[in-house]
Amino acid sequence: MMEQTNKLSFKEYYEADMHRYGKLIELGNYTKKLHKAFRKCQYGKSKLIRLYYTYRFMKLREKHGLEISYRAKIGKGLYLGHCYNITINPDAVIGENCNIHKGVLIGQENRGARKGVPTIGNKVWIGANAVVVGKINIGDDVLIAANSFVNKDVPSHSIVFGNPCIIKPMENATENYINRTV
Repeated sequence: MMEQTNKLSFKEYYEADMHRYGKLIELGNYTKKLHKAFRKCQYGKSKLIRLYYTYRFMKLREKHGLEISYRAKIGKGLYLGHCYNITINPDAVIGENCNIHKGVLIGQENRGARKGVPTIGNKVWIGANAVVVGKINIGDDVLIAANSFVNKDVPSHSIVFGNPCIIKPMENATENYINRTV
C-alpha cells in the first residue's frame, strides 16, 4: 500500500505526473494546467501561492466536471485518461502510478460496516465509469475494468470486473495498462 509523504516537493510530484503522459502531453495544455494547479494547491511554497492555485484548480474543475479535491491524498505519477466527470472523495487515499479514467467515482459509503472511503494502492488502473466505494482497501497492481462496481477489499495482483464485482487473481494485472511509471 501507498505510504503518503509530504516530503516531496511540487516539482517532484508535477514532473512525475507529466512523465506518465509521455508524448501524449503534447496533445493538450489542459492536462498540464490541471496537474500544475492540483499539485501547487497541495505543495506550493507559500500560502498565497496555494490560495491562487486553489482558485485556478476550482475553475478548471468546474469547466470539465471534475470533483477532485486538492485535499485528496494522491501519490506521484497520477494519470487522468480523458479527465472529465471524475469524482474523488476528498478523504480518499490513492497510491503512486495510478490511472483514473473518465466517469470514475471513488466515493464514500455512509452506513454499515464499510462506512468511509477507499484506500487504493500503487499501480492501480481504474477503467471508465467504474465505481469504488466504502472503507475498502484496493491492493497494488490491480486492474478495475470499466463499468465495475467495487465495494469490497481487493487483494494485490488482481483483476476486478462486473456488478457485483468479481475478483480474479493475476500476476502483473496492470502490465501494458500502466506505463511510464515513476
